Amino acid sequence: MDVTADRLVSRAAHALSRAADGLIRDVEECLRGEVPELWDDPEAMASANIAHHVVAVLDGLEYGAEPSRIEPSAEEIERARRFARHGIPVSTLLRAFRLGQGVVLDRLLQELPRLTGDAQLISAATRELLATATGYVDRTSEYGVLAYQEEREHRLRSRLSLVNEAGLRIGTTLDITRTTQELADLAVEHFADRVTVDLLDSALHGHDVPMADPPVLRRMAQRPPAQEPRLHTCPDGSPPARALATGEPSRDRSTLVVPLRARGMTLGVAQFVRDRTADPYDDEDLLLAQEIAARAAVAVDNARRYTHARATALTLQRSLLQQHMPQQSAVEVACRYLPAGDRVGVGGDWYDVIPLSGARVALVVGDVVGHGIHAAATMGRLRTAVRTLADFDLPPDELLTHLDDIVIRLSAEAAEAAGDPDGEPAGDIGATCLYAVYDPVSRRCTLARAGHVLPILVTRDGTVDLLDLPPGPPLGLGGLPFEAAEVDLAEGSLLALYTDGLIEARDHDVEVGLDLLRGALARAGPSLEATCDTVLEALLPTRPDDDVALLLARTHALGVRQVATWDLEADPAAVGRARADVARQLRIWGLGELDFTTELVVSELVTNAIRYGRPPIQLRLIHDRGLLCEVSDAGGTTPHLRRARTFDEGGRGLFLVAQLAEHWGTRHASHGKTVWAELNESDEALETLLKVTVPE
Repeated sequence: MDVTADRLVSRAAHALSRAADGLIRDVEECLRGEVPELWDDPEAMASANIAHHVVAVLDGLEYGAEPSRIEPSAEEIERARRFARHGIPVSTLLRAFRLGQGVVLDRLLQELPRLTGDAQLISAATRELLATATGYVDRTSEYGVLAYQEEREHRLRSRLSLVNEAGLRIGTTLDITRTTQELADLAVEHFADRVTVDLLDSALHGHDVPMADPPVLRRMAQRPPAQEPRLHTCPDGSPPARALATGEPSRDRSTLVVPLRARGMTLGVAQFVRDRTADPYDDEDLLLAQEIAARAAVAVDNARRYTHARATALTLQRSLLQQHMPQQSAVEVACRYLPAGDRVGVGGDWYDVIPLSGARVALVVGDVVGHGIHAAATMGRLRTAVRTLADFDLPPDELLTHLDDIVIRLSAEAAEAAGDPDGEPAGDIGATCLYAVYDPVSRRCTLARAGHVLPILVTRDGTVDLLDLPPGPPLGLGGLPFEAAEVDLAEGSLLALYTDGLIEARDHDVEVGLDLLRGALARAGPSLEATCDTVLEALLPTRPDDDVALLLARTHALGVRQVATWDLEADPAAVGRARADVARQLRIWGLGELDFTTELVVSELVTNAIRYGRPPIQLRLIHDRGLLCEVSDAGGTTPHLRRARTFDEGGRGLFLVAQLAEHWGTRHASHGKTVWAELNESDEALETLLKVTVPE
């Protein structure tokens, strides 16, 4: 009967092929009514696409082609790619497949009774037809989705690459005209045929100049060049006028209008036009233009503010300093920054509090030599460098060594700038820094300094002492080593880190300043904030000679009830025992909802340590604000994510860890390494992973 049913399906397809034109019209009418968005752009869908698909389906049924052996044509694949390029959702693509196949299937089912009166044969052919049609839809949808996703990923990679290129090419100087021209050049090269960039004339003349009504714009860049008035106004109600008034962009098929906004202020407007390119603009093009325009606006604003050196330096300094302390349990902190009170202006003092793996925290205080925009900008670069280096979990002495290399490179750049007749002279760059890492589990603090003043420790009994740290050269000298010291701190100890501006003054020497600081810390207020105020009131005059950074940190400890540690054997059987130990500990901590996720992470990390590391192997759980899972071994190999191929036996473990963990990473010690993962007290990560890996 199967052969007879197959033959009946073939005859029905053959009969329907002779009236294919009508069938194609029916399919097109259905799609136009159900998914009209397909027809918004003629390049995304056309009658020829439908005809090609219908004919291909009928041919496959007539000649008995197996769905699994169908290879979609290049036209089908290209149509799916066009859907992706034109921003049509993949769900629309799949719905179009189902609707089109539904119309064809209905016509085929109507054809069967015309070819035979055998109800049993019609029933068998119907089942055969349904199975085959479903297979056709699944196979076509599979290839269509793959092509769609490939095109989407290609577009995303291209856009990310363009955004990165914009970061490199726009804002290379502090010249406004050149910055706006860089924006226009980049846009014409990649996604526009014509570009104009206009800035508000009032924004170019200072911060306090009111904007005219209607706003007067100055044409700063245009590509291709054209002879047009540099000063002009926008017609009321036009897209540029609305963008300037509301700060919101607009889009039509051929034009993007994007306001140039930086630091909450509208500086001007950029227009991107396509009059030779066939592809219309879509929402993703608008987002890309906004991202690039935002980068350009920041560059323009930096150039505009350059003439306001002290105000700019102060704004930059305060914006770069940490305004809100990150949530962590290792220490309670309070910070202060005060700029110098005389004409030298803002300097390069900074502080930072950086959460690290294992519930640890890094405390940083630094001081860049000099004042003004160069010192503030250098401070920002060094602070960013410290945070970047801290992400690698480097020991304090190694971190200062890398930071020393960075300062040397910055000094070389400053020397080159000083030799530029068009640039502002700049001297050598020098800086000091104190970097401390506190571990609330061991209650041990590791510190290293680069030419910086010594920190002060206040114990719980009120004793105030300078910490005796090994001396280190200031940053930028090169060739000299840095040394670290370890100090055990009782819970509740107070650590004071500061810059030399706090203890140095014209009316007394450093020793007097240190005595004043010890006395102020001994009179600690009811809170760290109050203690900060007490210190500043006791040591600083109304107009300090130098800028000051002060960081106070009171230590906390994580007790045995928050930490669990197991020594593991280098045996695969230890993985199961580790999972069981972890499950018991989570129940003790009341974290049963994390049982499955944590066991997965522990299994992968312990397996990797046994397979690729060296004993001794240790597993540690820390119950802090979240759940921290750490696996240590004596090996030096750093694990990393990689893309596992279809038949690879390994390579997927770290991918699971990365998906399930809020954060994960590796830190190295003098002997061995620790791979850690931070888990949230929820199943959101697991639910997200399941949605990604298990299709509905």
